[in-house]
Amino acid sequence: MSDIEKIKVIKDHILAAARESSFAGSDPFDGLNSRFFSLFPGLKRGKFGLAWIQLNKRSPINLRPLLQVPLARNPKGIALFILGLIDDYKRTNDADYLDEAVELANWLLTQQSEKNIWRHSCWGYHFDWNARAFFVPKGKPNVITTIYVAQALYALGELVDNEFYIEASVSAADFIVKVLYTESDGRNFFAYIPGETAFVHNASLWGAAWVSFIAQKTANEKYKDLALKVARQSVSEQAEDGSWVYGARHHHQFIDGFHTGYNLEALDLIRKSLGVFEFDSTINKGLEYYKSSLIDSDGSAKYYNNEKYPLDMHSVTQVVITLLKVGGSSDDLELASRVLKRSVETLYLPGSGRFVYQKYKYYSNKIDYMRWTQAWVYYSFSKYERFMSDCEKNKNQ
Repeated sequence: MSDIEKIKVIKDHILAAARESSFAGSDPFDGLNSRFFSLFPGLKRGKFGLAWIQLNKRSPINLRPLLQVPLARNPKGIALFILGLIDDYKRTNDADYLDEAVELANWLLTQQSEKNIWRHSCWGYHFDWNARAFFVPKGKPNVITTIYVAQALYALGELVDNEFYIEASVSAADFIVKVLYTESDGRNFFAYIPGETAFVHNASLWGAAWVSFIAQKTANEKYKDLALKVARQSVSEQAEDGSWVYGARHHHQFIDGFHTGYNLEALDLIRKSLGVFEFDSTINKGLEYYKSSLIDSDGSAKYYNNEKYPLDMHSVTQVVITLLKVGGSSDDLELASRVLKRSVETLYLPGSGRFVYQKYKYYSNKIDYMRWTQAWVYYSFSKYERFMSDCEKNKNQ
Protein backbone atom coordinates (compact mmCIF):
# COMPACT_ATOMS: atom_id res chain seq x y z
CA MET A 1 0.00 0.00 0.00
CA SER A 2 1.39 3.42 -0.98
CA ASP A 3 1.71 6.24 1.55
CA ILE A 4 -1.18 8.18 0.01
CA GLU A 5 -3.39 5.08 0.05
CA LYS A 6 -2.50 4.57 3.71
CA ILE A 7 -3.43 8.20 4.47
CA LYS A 8 -6.81 7.69 2.78
CA VAL A 9 -7.56 4.49 4.72
CA ILE A 10 -6.66 6.14 8.04
CA LYS A 11 -8.66 9.29 7.24
CA ASP A 12 -11.75 7.33 6.22
CA HIS A 13 -11.54 5.22 9.37
CA ILE A 14 -11.36 8.33 11.56
CA LEU A 15 -14.41 9.82 9.84
CA ALA A 16 -16.34 6.56 10.26
CA ALA A 17 -15.49 6.43 13.98
CA ALA A 18 -16.55 10.05 14.43
CA ARG A 19 -19.87 9.34 12.70
CA GLU A 20 -20.44 6.37 14.96
CA SER A 21 -20.13 8.60 18.03
CA SER A 22 -22.15 11.39 16.39
CA PHE A 23 -18.96 13.50 16.39
CA ALA A 24 -18.99 13.65 20.19
CA GLY A 25 -15.91 12.92 22.25
CA SER A 26 -13.57 13.88 25.05
CA ASP A 27 -11.38 16.98 25.10
CA PRO A 28 -8.12 17.66 26.95
CA PHE A 29 -9.72 20.64 28.71
CA ASP A 30 -13.23 19.33 29.49
CA GLY A 31 -12.57 18.28 33.09
CA LEU A 32 -14.87 20.92 34.58
CA ASN A 33 -17.81 19.24 32.84
CA SER A 34 -17.60 16.59 35.58
CA ARG A 35 -20.89 16.07 37.39
CA PHE A 36 -18.89 16.58 40.59
CA PHE A 37 -19.16 20.32 39.97
CA SER A 38 -22.95 20.22 39.92
CA LEU A 39 -22.55 19.63 43.66
CA PHE A 40 -19.65 22.07 44.18
CA PRO A 41 -19.83 24.68 41.40
CA GLY A 42 -17.74 27.20 43.35
CA LEU A 43 -14.67 24.99 43.07
CA LYS A 44 -14.45 25.47 39.30
CA ARG A 45 -12.63 28.78 39.68
CA GLY A 46 -9.24 29.38 41.19
CA LYS A 47 -6.46 26.93 41.91
CA PHE A 48 -8.69 23.91 42.47
CA GLY A 49 -10.37 24.24 39.08
CA LEU A 50 -7.05 24.85 37.35
CA ALA A 51 -5.50 21.80 39.02
CA TRP A 52 -8.54 19.66 38.14
CA ILE A 53 -8.26 20.58 34.45
CA GLN A 54 -4.53 19.89 34.44
CA LEU A 55 -5.03 16.53 36.14
CA ASN A 56 -7.44 15.41 33.43
CA LYS A 57 -5.29 16.90 30.67
CA ARG A 58 -1.98 15.41 31.80
CA SER A 59 -3.06 12.02 33.12
CA PRO A 60 -2.28 9.17 30.68
CA ILE A 61 -5.19 7.32 32.30
CA ASN A 62 -8.59 8.56 31.18
CA LEU A 63 -10.31 9.61 34.40
CA ARG A 64 -13.40 11.00 32.67
CA PRO A 65 -15.64 7.92 33.03
CA LEU A 66 -14.85 7.77 36.75
CA LEU A 67 -15.36 11.53 37.19
CA GLN A 68 -18.53 11.47 35.05
CA VAL A 69 -17.36 13.81 32.31
CA PRO A 70 -19.74 13.16 29.39
CA LEU A 71 -18.74 12.90 25.74
CA ALA A 72 -19.88 15.97 23.81
CA ARG A 73 -19.58 17.83 20.54
CA ASN A 74 -17.21 20.77 20.34
CA PRO A 75 -18.04 23.59 17.86
CA LYS A 76 -14.44 23.97 16.74
CA GLY A 77 -14.09 20.22 16.26
CA ILE A 78 -17.29 20.15 14.20
CA ALA A 79 -15.97 23.03 12.08
CA LEU A 80 -12.78 21.08 11.37
CA PHE A 81 -14.80 18.06 10.24
CA ILE A 82 -16.85 20.31 7.94
CA LEU A 83 -13.66 21.71 6.38
CA GLY A 84 -12.42 18.17 5.82
CA LEU A 85 -15.75 17.09 4.33
CA ILE A 86 -15.58 20.03 1.93
CA ASP A 87 -12.12 18.96 0.76
CA ASP A 88 -13.34 15.39 0.29
CA TYR A 89 -16.34 16.65 -1.67
CA LYS A 90 -14.17 18.83 -3.92
CA ARG A 91 -11.87 15.88 -4.57
CA THR A 92 -14.61 13.32 -5.29
CA ASN A 93 -17.81 15.26 -6.15
CA ASP A 94 -19.58 12.83 -3.81
CA ALA A 95 -22.63 14.74 -2.55
CA ASP A 96 -22.82 12.60 0.60
CA TYR A 97 -19.88 14.58 2.01
CA LEU A 98 -21.75 17.81 1.35
CA ASP A 99 -24.98 16.52 2.89
CA GLU A 100 -23.15 15.55 6.07
CA ALA A 101 -21.41 18.94 6.21
CA VAL A 102 -24.79 20.66 5.96
CA GLU A 103 -26.18 18.62 8.87
CA LEU A 104 -23.19 19.60 11.02
CA ALA A 105 -23.38 23.25 9.94
CA ASN A 106 -27.05 23.43 10.92
CA TRP A 107 -26.06 22.18 14.36
CA LEU A 108 -23.38 24.88 14.60
CA LEU A 109 -25.99 27.58 13.97
CA THR A 110 -27.85 26.34 17.07
CA GLN A 111 -24.68 26.56 19.18
CA GLN A 112 -23.99 30.27 18.84
CA SER A 113 -23.12 32.14 22.01
CA GLU A 114 -26.04 34.15 23.37
CA LYS A 115 -27.05 36.77 20.81
CA ASN A 116 -28.76 38.93 23.46
CA ILE A 117 -25.34 39.37 25.10
CA TRP A 118 -22.89 39.43 22.19
CA ARG A 119 -25.18 40.77 19.41
CA HIS A 120 -23.22 38.99 16.71
CA SER A 121 -22.52 35.40 15.67
CA CYS A 122 -19.76 33.87 17.77
CA TRP A 123 -18.89 30.57 19.37
CA GLY A 124 -17.10 29.20 22.44
CA TYR A 125 -16.20 25.87 23.96
CA HIS A 126 -18.65 23.36 25.39
CA PHE A 127 -16.93 23.40 28.79
CA ASP A 128 -15.84 25.87 31.47
CA TRP A 129 -12.19 26.64 30.98
CA ASN A 130 -9.87 27.71 33.78
CA ALA A 131 -6.52 29.06 32.54
CA ARG A 132 -3.74 30.88 34.36
CA ALA A 133 -4.74 34.19 32.80
CA PHE A 134 -8.54 33.95 33.04
CA PHE A 135 -11.64 31.85 33.70
CA VAL A 136 -13.93 31.31 30.71
CA PRO A 137 -17.43 29.94 31.37
CA LYS A 138 -19.00 27.42 29.01
CA GLY A 139 -20.29 29.08 25.86
CA LYS A 140 -18.45 32.38 26.29
CA PRO A 141 -17.09 33.14 22.83
CA ASN A 142 -13.43 33.06 21.91
CA VAL A 143 -11.81 34.26 18.73
CA ILE A 144 -10.24 30.96 17.62
CA THR A 145 -13.41 28.86 17.85
CA THR A 146 -15.39 31.66 16.20
CA ILE A 147 -12.97 31.89 13.27
CA TYR A 148 -12.82 28.17 12.53
CA VAL A 149 -16.61 27.96 12.64
CA ALA A 150 -16.89 31.06 10.44
CA GLN A 151 -14.43 29.61 7.92
CA ALA A 152 -16.38 26.36 7.72
CA LEU A 153 -19.76 28.07 7.40
CA TYR A 154 -18.59 30.51 4.74
CA ALA A 155 -16.92 27.84 2.63
CA LEU A 156 -19.98 25.61 2.87
CA GLY A 157 -22.36 28.53 2.32
CA GLU A 158 -20.69 29.29 -1.00
CA LEU A 159 -20.89 25.67 -2.10
CA VAL A 160 -24.56 25.13 -1.25
CA ASP A 161 -25.73 28.74 -1.70
CA ASN A 162 -26.96 29.08 1.88
CA GLU A 163 -27.32 32.73 2.92
CA PHE A 164 -27.70 31.87 6.61
CA TYR A 165 -24.21 30.34 6.73
CA ILE A 166 -22.76 33.37 4.93
CA GLU A 167 -24.57 35.85 7.19
CA ALA A 168 -23.32 34.12 10.33
CA SER A 169 -19.75 34.19 8.98
CA VAL A 170 -19.95 37.91 8.19
CA SER A 171 -21.47 38.57 11.59
CA ALA A 172 -18.49 36.79 13.17
CA ALA A 173 -16.22 39.48 11.70
CA ASP A 174 -18.48 42.11 13.26
CA PHE A 175 -18.05 40.38 16.62
CA ILE A 176 -14.27 40.41 16.25
CA VAL A 177 -14.20 44.10 15.38
CA LYS A 178 -16.84 45.42 17.74
CA VAL A 179 -16.24 43.21 20.77
CA LEU A 180 -12.66 41.92 20.62
CA TYR A 181 -10.68 44.91 19.34
CA THR A 182 -8.45 46.07 22.20
CA GLU A 183 -5.93 48.81 22.85
CA SER A 184 -3.75 48.02 25.88
CA ASP A 185 -0.13 48.47 26.94
CA GLY A 186 0.65 50.35 23.75
CA ARG A 187 -0.65 47.55 21.49
CA ASN A 188 -3.57 47.30 19.07
CA PHE A 189 -4.95 43.78 18.83
CA PHE A 190 -7.90 41.43 18.84
CA ALA A 191 -8.36 39.76 22.21
CA TYR A 192 -8.76 36.02 22.68
CA ILE A 193 -11.97 36.45 24.67
CA PRO A 194 -14.16 39.48 25.43
CA GLY A 195 -12.98 41.69 28.26
CA GLU A 196 -9.44 40.30 28.55
CA THR A 197 -6.26 42.21 27.73
CA ALA A 198 -3.84 39.31 27.40
CA PHE A 199 -2.10 39.76 24.04
CA VAL A 200 -1.63 36.51 22.10
CA HIS A 201 -0.22 36.62 18.57
CA ASN A 202 -2.12 33.75 16.99
CA ALA A 203 -5.47 34.93 18.35
CA SER A 204 -4.94 38.50 17.21
CA LEU A 205 -3.63 37.50 13.77
CA TRP A 206 -6.46 35.05 13.15
CA GLY A 207 -8.90 37.82 14.10
CA ALA A 208 -7.21 40.12 11.61
CA ALA A 209 -7.27 37.38 8.98
CA TRP A 210 -11.01 36.81 9.21
CA VAL A 211 -11.75 40.53 9.28
CA SER A 212 -9.56 40.88 6.16
CA PHE A 213 -11.39 38.10 4.39
CA ILE A 214 -14.81 39.60 5.11
CA ALA A 215 -13.54 43.12 4.34
CA GLN A 216 -12.62 41.95 0.86
CA LYS A 217 -15.92 40.11 0.35
CA THR A 218 -18.01 43.09 1.51
CA ALA A 219 -15.77 45.96 0.29
CA ASN A 220 -15.44 47.28 3.84
CA GLU A 221 -12.48 49.68 3.87
CA LYS A 222 -12.77 50.35 7.59
CA TYR A 223 -12.40 46.66 8.37
CA LYS A 224 -9.49 46.38 5.93
CA ASP A 225 -7.62 49.22 7.61
CA LEU A 226 -8.23 47.83 11.08
CA ALA A 227 -7.10 44.34 10.07
CA LEU A 228 -3.87 45.70 8.63
CA LYS A 229 -3.27 47.78 11.75
CA VAL A 230 -3.66 44.73 13.98
CA ALA A 231 -1.55 42.48 11.74
CA ARG A 232 1.28 45.03 11.72
CA GLN A 233 1.37 44.85 15.52
CA SER A 234 2.38 41.18 15.46
CA VAL A 235 4.62 41.64 12.45
CA SER A 236 6.55 44.30 14.37
CA GLU A 237 7.15 41.80 17.19
CA GLN A 238 8.54 38.99 15.05
CA ALA A 239 12.03 38.10 16.23
CA GLU A 240 15.00 38.52 13.94
CA ASP A 241 15.20 34.75 13.37
CA GLY A 242 11.57 34.66 12.15
CA SER A 243 9.95 33.35 15.33
CA TRP A 244 7.20 34.61 17.60
CA VAL A 245 6.73 33.87 21.26
CA TYR A 246 3.16 32.87 22.11
CA GLY A 247 2.19 36.16 23.76
CA ALA A 248 3.11 39.10 25.94
CA ARG A 249 2.63 37.73 29.46
CA HIS A 250 5.55 36.32 31.40
CA HIS A 251 4.27 32.74 31.13
CA HIS A 252 3.75 33.13 27.38
CA GLN A 253 7.43 33.45 26.49
CA PHE A 254 7.67 30.16 24.61
CA ILE A 255 7.81 29.28 20.92
CA ASP A 256 5.76 26.31 19.77
CA GLY A 257 4.90 24.70 16.49
CA PHE A 258 1.19 24.82 15.90
CA HIS A 259 0.74 28.43 17.08
CA THR A 260 3.61 29.49 14.82
CA GLY A 261 1.74 27.72 12.01
CA TYR A 262 -1.43 29.61 12.95
CA ASN A 263 0.46 32.92 12.68
CA LEU A 264 1.79 32.10 9.23
CA GLU A 265 -1.53 30.77 7.94
CA ALA A 266 -3.33 33.88 9.20
CA LEU A 267 -0.83 36.29 7.64
CA ASP A 268 -1.06 34.38 4.38
CA LEU A 269 -4.86 34.73 4.38
CA ILE A 270 -4.52 38.47 5.02
CA ARG A 271 -2.17 39.03 2.09
CA LYS A 272 -4.29 36.91 -0.26
CA SER A 273 -7.58 38.48 0.84
CA LEU A 274 -6.38 42.07 0.56
CA GLY A 275 -3.87 41.63 -2.26
CA VAL A 276 -1.03 43.17 -0.26
CA PHE A 277 2.65 42.33 -0.38
CA GLU A 278 3.95 44.02 2.76
CA PHE A 279 3.92 40.79 4.78
CA ASP A 280 5.81 38.67 2.24
CA SER A 281 9.21 38.96 3.90
CA THR A 282 7.69 38.32 7.34
CA ILE A 283 5.96 35.17 6.08
CA ASN A 284 9.01 33.94 4.20
CA LYS A 285 11.27 34.44 7.20
CA GLY A 286 8.71 32.84 9.52
CA LEU A 287 8.21 29.86 7.22
CA GLU A 288 11.95 29.23 7.02
CA TYR A 289 12.18 29.35 10.81
CA TYR A 290 9.19 27.01 11.06
CA LYS A 291 10.74 24.42 8.76
CA SER A 292 14.22 24.61 10.26
CA SER A 293 13.41 24.90 13.97
CA LEU A 294 10.02 23.25 14.49
CA ILE A 295 10.39 20.15 12.31
CA ASP A 296 13.01 17.63 13.40
CA SER A 297 15.46 16.06 10.97
CA ASP A 298 13.64 12.70 11.22
CA GLY A 299 10.34 14.30 10.13
CA SER A 300 8.85 14.69 13.61
CA ALA A 301 6.82 17.84 14.18
CA LYS A 302 8.32 19.41 17.30
CA TYR A 303 6.08 20.83 20.00
CA TYR A 304 8.55 23.54 21.08
CA ASN A 305 11.50 25.06 19.25
CA ASN A 306 13.89 23.77 21.91
CA GLU A 307 12.17 20.48 22.77
CA LYS A 308 10.96 17.69 20.51
CA TYR A 309 8.58 16.16 23.02
CA PRO A 310 5.71 15.78 23.42
CA LEU A 311 4.97 14.55 19.93
CA ASP A 312 1.42 15.73 19.29
CA MET A 313 -0.80 15.27 16.23
CA HIS A 314 -1.96 18.88 16.57
CA SER A 315 1.61 19.91 15.75
CA VAL A 316 1.70 17.45 12.84
CA THR A 317 -1.58 18.57 11.31
CA GLN A 318 -0.69 22.24 11.44
CA VAL A 319 2.64 21.49 9.73
CA VAL A 320 0.74 19.88 6.86
CA ILE A 321 -1.78 22.72 6.58
CA THR A 322 0.91 25.42 6.79
CA LEU A 323 3.21 23.80 4.24
CA LEU A 324 0.38 23.25 1.75
CA LYS A 325 -1.38 26.59 2.22
CA VAL A 326 1.48 28.99 2.93
CA GLY A 327 4.26 27.14 1.11
CA GLY A 328 3.01 24.91 -1.66
CA SER A 329 6.35 24.22 -3.37
CA SER A 330 7.44 20.73 -4.34
CA ASP A 331 9.91 20.81 -1.43
CA ASP A 332 7.10 21.79 0.94
CA LEU A 333 4.95 18.95 -0.33
CA GLU A 334 7.81 16.49 0.12
CA LEU A 335 8.37 17.73 3.67
CA ALA A 336 4.65 17.52 4.49
CA SER A 337 4.62 13.95 3.18
CA ARG A 338 7.62 13.05 5.32
CA VAL A 339 6.02 14.56 8.45
CA LEU A 340 2.79 12.65 7.80
CA LYS A 341 4.64 9.39 7.28
CA ARG A 342 6.59 9.90 10.50
CA SER A 343 3.39 10.66 12.44
CA VAL A 344 1.85 7.37 11.30
CA GLU A 345 5.00 5.54 12.42
CA THR A 346 5.10 7.17 15.86
CA LEU A 347 1.57 8.22 16.85
CA TYR A 348 -0.90 5.95 15.07
CA LEU A 349 -2.64 3.04 16.81
CA PRO A 350 -3.41 0.51 14.05
CA GLY A 351 -5.51 -1.66 16.34
CA SER A 352 -7.97 1.13 17.12
CA GLY A 353 -7.54 3.13 13.92
CA ARG A 354 -6.81 6.45 15.58
CA PHE A 355 -3.98 8.62 16.84
CA VAL A 356 -2.72 9.04 20.39
CA TYR A 357 -2.95 12.41 22.11
CA GLN A 358 0.75 12.83 22.93
CA LYS A 359 3.89 10.73 22.96
CA TYR A 360 6.71 11.52 25.39
CA LYS A 361 10.18 10.04 25.42
CA TYR A 362 9.28 7.20 27.79
CA TYR A 363 5.49 6.91 27.65
CA SER A 364 2.43 7.88 25.61
CA ASN A 365 -0.91 9.42 26.47
CA LYS A 366 -3.28 7.35 24.31
CA ILE A 367 -6.55 9.02 25.29
CA ASP A 368 -8.89 9.58 22.35
CA TYR A 369 -9.62 13.31 21.91
CA MET A 370 -12.09 14.36 19.23
CA ARG A 371 -11.39 18.09 18.78
CA TRP A 372 -7.70 18.20 19.64
CA THR A 373 -6.61 15.11 17.72
CA GLN A 374 -9.02 13.24 15.44
CA ALA A 375 -10.83 16.28 13.97
CA TRP A 376 -7.51 17.90 13.09
CA VAL A 377 -6.27 14.65 11.56
CA TYR A 378 -9.35 14.31 9.37
CA TYR A 379 -9.15 17.93 8.18
CA SER A 380 -5.41 17.90 7.42
CA PHE A 381 -5.42 14.44 5.83
CA SER A 382 -8.36 15.47 3.61
CA LYS A 383 -6.51 18.61 2.57
CA TYR A 384 -3.36 16.61 1.85
CA GLU A 385 -5.25 14.02 -0.20
CA ARG A 386 -7.00 16.73 -2.21
CA PHE A 387 -3.71 18.59 -2.77
CA MET A 388 -2.06 15.41 -4.02
CA SER A 389 -5.04 14.67 -6.27
CA ASP A 390 -4.93 18.16 -7.77
CA CYS A 391 -1.20 17.83 -8.37
CA GLU A 392 -1.78 14.57 -10.21
CA LYS A 393 -4.53 16.09 -12.35
CA ASN A 394 -2.36 19.07 -13.25
CA LYS A 395 0.50 16.73 -14.17
CA ASN A 396 -1.74 14.79 -16.56
CA GLN A 397 -3.25 17.85 -18.27
